Amino acid sequence: MGRRALIVVIAVLGAVPVLSGLFGIVGEPGMLPAGQSVNATVDSEYRFTNVFWLAGGLLVWWSLRRPQERAAVTRVILAVASLGAIPRLISIAVTGWPHPVFIGALVLELLVVPLVIWWHVRTFTGRPE
Repeated sequence: MGRRALIVVIAVLGAVPVLSGLFGIVGEPGMLPAGQSVNATVDSEYRFTNVFWLAGGLLVWWSLRRPQERAAVTRVILAVASLGAIPRLISIAVTGWPHPVFIGALVLELLVVPLVIWWHVRTFTGRPE
């Protein structure tokens, strides 16, 4: 598969944090699948952390404008997203299994994102064009 396909896949993956980050900022944790109302401290932290999620998605999209030159940015953001699986696994160990939507997110973080990083490394190696 070529560069164009990879860029499309990464652009679609980038839509996840952009859309869910925006939703997390203007929504509330109670609006999540199987979510519930929380106190003001948890609500504040939830909205705050979604700014970083949104920023990660926007940075991925920005990096795709010059994919060879900004390859490191793409890989770092994707790697950080993949590392998000670790706290999810901790949460499962501590509190149990989340809603299936978040199990899907865990699968993306553990399997899909590392494969995309691998694909990216194979596709965008060497010096910028």
